[in-house]
Amino acid sequence: MAKPTLAFFDFASCEGCQIEFTNYGDAATLELLKHVDVVEFREAMTETTGGRIDIALVEGSFTREADRARLQDIRHRARVVIAYGACACTGGINALKNHQDDFAEYVYGEHATMPHLESGTARPISAAIKVDYEVPGCPISKDELLLVLSNLLHGTEHVTPPYPVCVECKRRETVCRYDEGDHCMGQVARAGCGAPCPADGIPCEACRGFVDDANLTALEKVLMERAGFSQKRAVGKSRMFTANLRS
Repeated sequence: MAKPTLAFFDFASCEGCQIEFTNYGDAATLELLKHVDVVEFREAMTETTGGRIDIALVEGSFTREADRARLQDIRHRARVVIAYGACACTGGINALKNHQDDFAEYVYGEHATMPHLESGTARPISAAIKVDYEVPGCPISKDELLLVLSNLLHGTEHVTPPYPVCVECKRRETVCRYDEGDHCMGQVARAGCGAPCPADGIPCEACRGFVDDANLTALEKVLMERAGFSQKRAVGKSRMFTANLRS
C-alpha cells in the first residue's frame, strides 16, 4: 500500500516553521517519515508535485490576491490542509502592517511600487481557502505538529487546548513572570505549546493566538499596572502576534 503523501508550501513568512521541521532529528520524527512520502518541501528538496496530495502543510500569511489561485489549487489537490505557524493561522507578525498607514513606503521607501514587492493586507490562510487543522505558534511546536500528523494517520480527531498558557505554567510549577518583575500574556494566550518560554525566563508573547473570549481590556490593565507599560505599549505588545485578532 502506498504511503500517504505530504507536501509543504510557503507564502508570506520567514519560512522558519519549515526550517524547524528540518531540525527534527529525533526518533519520533524519523518514525513519522517511515509512514509518509514527502513529495514537496522547498527547504529540503528540489522535487515538486502537481498531483493529488493527502496532507498539505501551508506556512505563511495570505497577503497578495495573486496568491489566491495557488492556494485554491493546493486546496483542490489536497485531501487535508493544515495551516501551520502563526502567520498561516492568524496572519502572525505580518499582520502588524495592517495597523500601519503606508507600510510599503515605510519599509521600502522609493522602491515601494516595484512589482515584486506587492503586498496587501496580511490575513490567515483560512481567508482564502478552507483549512482543516491549524498548528499555531512562532515557530510551531514540534510535538504538536507531530501529534496532529500522527492523529491524522490514525484517524483520530485533534483538538487544540481551549485554556490559556497559565494552566501549563502551573502544571510545570513555573514561577510567574509577573512575580519576577516581568510581563507576560500567558493569561490570554492559547495553550498547547507546553509553556517553554516562561519556563526559560521568557515572557509568553501569545504567538499561538488568544483563547476564545479573551479579556484584552484586563490584559492591558495588567500590563500597565504590573509591568509598568504605557497604554500605547500595552496595546502594541498585545498585537505582536495577534494583530488580526484585535482592533
